[in-house]
Amino acid sequence: MENPQSNPIVWFEIYVDNMPRAKKFYEAVFQTTLEKLPAPEEEGGLIMHTFPSNMTSYGSGGALVKMEGFNAGGNSTLVYFYSEDCHEEANIEAAGGKVVRPKMSIGEYGFIVLATDTEGNMFGLHSMK
Repeated sequence: MENPQSNPIVWFEIYVDNMPRAKKFYEAVFQTTLEKLPAPEEEGGLIMHTFPSNMTSYGSGGALVKMEGFNAGGNSTLVYFYSEDCHEEANIEAAGGKVVRPKMSIGEYGFIVLATDTEGNMFGLHSMK
């Protein structure tokens, strides 16, 4: 079945070891609130906090996830968050993360910042300015 939207990503998960610390980090960097997502009762130990999203429009929803057997850091997936002008870069270190690659041009495709969160996960910021 063909995807009716141009964005093939419909969900992402960022695995964490310390949910309160990771939740505080992402809320501080993006000046937002993550909401607790009810977990199925048969999934003992599963904790999820979702980023704000609208599941009926363009873009992707996602969550921080704490689940036994899935450790934070060291994975090979990189999530890029939208930014008006990579302005969240200033919040990253203040929130306990680390800027790995400051804002850099990627030519006609805009700009990116690479950083790590408090759990050791790398993520990116993308802007057109």
